[in-house]
Amino acid sequence: MRMTDKIALITGAAGGIGLAIAQGFAREGAKVAISDLDLDAAERAAAGIRDAGGEAMAVAIDVTDEAAVDTGFAKVVDAWGRIDVAVANAGIQHIEALDKLSLANWRKVTGVHLDGAFLTTRASLRQMYQQHGGGCILYIGSVHSKLASPLKAPYVAAKHGLLGLCRAVAKEGAAHGVSANVICPGFVRTPLVEKQIPEQARELGISEEEVIRDVMLKDTVDQEFTTLEDISEVAVNLAAFPTAALTGQSVVVSHGWYMQ
Repeated sequence: MRMTDKIALITGAAGGIGLAIAQGFAREGAKVAISDLDLDAAERAAAGIRDAGGEAMAVAIDVTDEAAVDTGFAKVVDAWGRIDVAVANAGIQHIEALDKLSLANWRKVTGVHLDGAFLTTRASLRQMYQQHGGGCILYIGSVHSKLASPLKAPYVAAKHGLLGLCRAVAKEGAAHGVSANVICPGFVRTPLVEKQIPEQARELGISEEEVIRDVMLKDTVDQEFTTLEDISEVAVNLAAFPTAALTGQSVVVSHGWYMQ
């Protein structure tokens, strides 16, 4: 197994992409900490991994709360001694035209995605720098780390920002054995995306079917959604990569929507 004895913490992991990554890590032998704003949901997710034969614990973390992030990381280290892999996955979305967008909603989205990634990164580095072997930090970006779409300005800006944060971590962390990479999924049918479909239909004045066909999947090579399994497999490969040859990079997983 590719991640035997590794300790991994994933934010926003009670469902969707975060849970799929946690399950993939556990199948490959890692102990996984399911962190989420909703502790009950995180407990259920961790129990599911344990029922499948893996090792998992739940931790309540609000990624926009500095003390909560530091406390959550400390709980995992107290339980398991180290953190080898951290995945900054927690995210939200807000659909609205820029000229109507409030500063509060801008800050809400960028706060979770970008401030949350920073606090997750800092807590990770403080632990990884002092342990033997360093570690790996993965960021869940998006095709919107590369491209813009209407009605998603704060999300697009934050996802672009993750590329810069990752590259800075790759430069600073190298001397301590820490690598960093960004996974950039296309549309995955998570609750976050399911919520966007009717919202975009209303904003654009088109049907939900047209949102899927003409907006979300229009530029893919096969008109298919990216799957949770696709993202989980890429995350395992990046987390298990043995050298610093692969750091500071972005891996796009989008059925050809964006090619680089």
